[in-house]
Amino acid sequence: MKQTRYTEAQIVDVLAQAARGEMTAIEVCRINGISEQTFYRWKRRYGEMTTSEVKRLRELEAENARLKRLLAERDLEIDTIRDVLRGK
Repeated sequence: MKQTRYTEAQIVDVLAQAARGEMTAIEVCRINGISEQTFYRWKRRYGEMTTSEVKRLRELEAENARLKRLLAERDLEIDTIRDVLRGK
């Protein structure tokens, strides 16, 4: 995953600036030194989330990745056991 110089909390703050309606998206992008494409990508991913919701999302993504690894390892073990039982 590509490293970003903005934390999730900072991203939420940038999106909140635009959501308050004080500035346009273009002005927010210029002030924060990001492209419009980056702004809209963040908006699509984080939407109206708060900082705590973003942290929880990160935790859930990490847990999901861990569980997928465990499942893949278990499937490999099952395949190995089946091969041994078949006599291969």
